[in-house]
Parts: sequence; structure tokens; C-alpha cells
Amino acid sequence: MGEYRAHEGELDATGMRLAVVAGRFNDHVTERLVRAALETLERLGLASAGVPVVWVPGAFEIPLVAKRFAESGEIDAVICLGAVIRGGTPHFDYVAGECAAGVARTALDTGIPIIFGVLTTDDLEQALERSGGSEGNKGAEAAASAVEMVELLRRLGKGAL
Repeated sequence: MGEYRAHEGELDATGMRLAVVAGRFNDHVTERLVRAALETLERLGLASAGVPVVWVPGAFEIPLVAKRFAESGEIDAVICLGAVIRGGTPHFDYVAGECAAGVARTALDTGIPIIFGVLTTDDLEQALERSGGSEGNKGAEAAASAVEMVELLRRLGKGAL
């Protein structure tokens, strides 16, 4: 493979305006994601006290509030966090799929990074592993992704290519 010019965003959240939208359903998991996201933002230079965290009933409601933040003109990125755990009914497929589609559509429609940090797992054990267990914490990963995307889009907007 020949040479290429790579572009990546920096992990410096200083001065960024970020928001978190969290699904209350399965909050024993989501709370762990939120804490890790806020800790990551602090580590990357953004005081978590300035980051609004809005709790919605469940994952299905996340995209609407994310869209409201994105359209406000006051937020650089939205971090969406939640946990949808498979049960014995097809409810999981509808909720997880519509949440993911809504988050993606909101990002594309608004041009604002809307980060999908919603766990979709087969059982509670998997959710706990991904929210601070052996699989790390997807809330922390989502926060870092938000910061990187804001920085990358800023660079692209300044003709960095």
C-alpha cells in the first residue's frame, strides 16, 4: 500500500460544549456509563460540571433529546448512553434498532456528532462487562469518540485536508 495522508482528531476537550443523553431503563448499567464518560471528559480537559446530563425513560427516547441538543446551536456533540438487554420477546430488536437508526439520522441531519454509546447485549452479565468490567467501559469510549469527532470536524472545516 502506498503512502497516504491521515487525518485524525485530537483528544483535547478544552472549550468543547458536550451533552450526555442517558436512558434510565437499566440505569444500574447506564449510570456506570455516564460516570465513565464524565470522568473521561474531565481527563481530556472538560469540567464535567459544565456537561448537561439529561435522563430519558429509555433508549427509544434518546434520539429525540439528542436532536434537540444538536439543533440548539449550543452543543458541539452529544454522547448517547444506555443499555438495551435482550429478553424473550422481539422488543429488544425494535428498541435497539430504532435507537441506533435515530442516533445516526440525527447526526447526518444536523451535522453534529451524535455518539452511539448504547449497549445492546444478550444479558446483564455482558452489559456489566461493557460498563466497567473486563471489556472496559463503553461510556468512556463514547466520550473520547465525541471529543475526537468534534476536533476532526473542526479541522475539516478549516480546510485541513
